[in-house]
Amino acid sequence: MTGDWMRDERPRVAAERILDVAAQLYVENGINAVGMAEVARAAGCSRATLYRYFDSRQALQLAFVHREARRIGALIAQDVSGTADPQNVIVEAMLTAIRLVRRDPTLAAWFQLGDSGLAAQIAHSSEVIESLGAAFLGQAGVGGEETSRRARWLVRAIVSLLTVPGVDDDDERAMIEQFVAPVITGPRERDVRSI
Repeated sequence: MTGDWMRDERPRVAAERILDVAAQLYVENGINAVGMAEVARAAGCSRATLYRYFDSRQALQLAFVHREARRIGALIAQDVSGTADPQNVIVEAMLTAIRLVRRDPTLAAWFQLGDSGLAAQIAHSSEVIESLGAAFLGQAGVGGEETSRRARWLVRAIVSLLTVPGVDDDDERAMIEQFVAPVITGPRERDVRSI
């Protein structure tokens, strides 16, 4: 039985609705506890209909993470748009990402005990998340052949702080300023060898 909301809607709108329903279930039950049957039931559609939009539970989770990463990425880009210093771009981008995730229950759910491993796995293997990290590096003037590796490291540092927070906001800022930003914006490995 397909819900009325899906009959005349475009496929993109239906997929977005399914992602919204999944987000709420993730908050209520935890990421690992939500299966396709629960999402279909909450969305008012059959499992067959759900599988037309997302061919697996992992595909649904990845689509949700990518949608939210793009949204958060746009907000971060606005937040750091006037920042000129490369290290400040990295610091502010990371702190903004962490703050936005923690404030949004649908995102914070991914970093709860038991679900954080899944978040880390998706973050480390997602081309979308890596591309967003690379975009912030580009905005900070950090580029070159190591951009992809630096972007992955940037994402790992964010996931680490979301999973195991610092003592407080000041502590996290200090860690990022001291240990993350200088490494990410520092000279490339090849340049260091030539010094």
